[in-house]
Amino acid sequence: MSRPTRAIIDLTALRHNYELAQQLTGGGLAMPIVKANAYGHGAILVASQLDTMAPAFGVACIEEAMELRAAGINSPILLLEGFFSEDELQLAAQHNFWLMVQNRNQLAALATVKPATPLTVWLKLDTGMHRLGFDPAQAARLHAELQSMPAVADNIVIATHFACADDLDNTFTDQQIAQFQRHTQALNTLSSLANSPALLGWPQARSDWNRPGFMLYGQSPFSHDHPLASRLKPVMTFRSEVMALREIVAGDSVGYANSWTAQRNSRIATVPVGYGDGYPRHAANSTPVLINGQRARLVGRVSMDLITVDVTDLGPVAIGDEVILWGKDLSANEVASYADTIGYEILTRLHNRVPRVIATSQAPVPS
Repeated sequence: MSRPTRAIIDLTALRHNYELAQQLTGGGLAMPIVKANAYGHGAILVASQLDTMAPAFGVACIEEAMELRAAGINSPILLLEGFFSEDELQLAAQHNFWLMVQNRNQLAALATVKPATPLTVWLKLDTGMHRLGFDPAQAARLHAELQSMPAVADNIVIATHFACADDLDNTFTDQQIAQFQRHTQALNTLSSLANSPALLGWPQARSDWNRPGFMLYGQSPFSHDHPLASRLKPVMTFRSEVMALREIVAGDSVGYANSWTAQRNSRIATVPVGYGDGYPRHAANSTPVLINGQRARLVGRVSMDLITVDVTDLGPVAIGDEVILWGKDLSANEVASYADTIGYEILTRLHNRVPRVIATSQAPVPS
């Protein structure tokens, strides 16, 4: 027997979420975003499952793309951050990596490189996020400049990224869409605007290429209920088991720094999971977990390898009983809220020492 802490990956749910994303494109294409180890779910596992369904994948950088190629993933892969040095351009041509171009240095490199085959390029416009990309007013000139380069293939895509799409009451997304359309509508080129919240909540942002990420893994990008987000199915169940039980009396403390003190005689379960596995260290006392399907609350500080849970009111609890840290009936978003963070972070921080296990076979898979 091994340490029972593991992430159960439901591939049926993954396929369901991708199919929903594709339906929402309205005839466009849905590119699964598998950066950051597929948001903690296992990039190789996720891409292998979607490789015959998806037209391409998106990752942050060439290192993530090379990992997928080494695992036999053959679909085109977009480098969302583009390239950082000219030597990456030959690799991009060799392995069919697509490049997001967002600064003048990248343009200059493309103007002089002579790759074995022309490179597929996405042109990034900054419509208000103010991290990466060119002034939208330069779109026509930059598009023409790229078209003139022998190193660049004809299928240029113009893209942008939204700052506030997860807030459906914020009109800034409408402003970004309007600015993008104003400067690109006269160009004969493909476009890409929608990330997960835009694909779900901003129909006017859906276009030729759409970039679902967080939603693929069954998580809502919104802070409130949304009819389309409610159709998503969580892909990961992060689970463990009770490894120890003890009775304490009122006045006893639990964990480092005596940060929680029992106000009554209590029963405490110890669970082998901690921040070394990616469970959020700053999860507060009262963070929910499920033990035998019942809600219990975290007490004491999260340590590297262990947490402690008050099970006084749960009825019979035994060593070996199942503990769900997050999953179908306890969302990663809810757990994250107790740690003053977001579901995106706690999923992507899941450590590689946690085995990813396919739900149907329970067989360990690559992470």
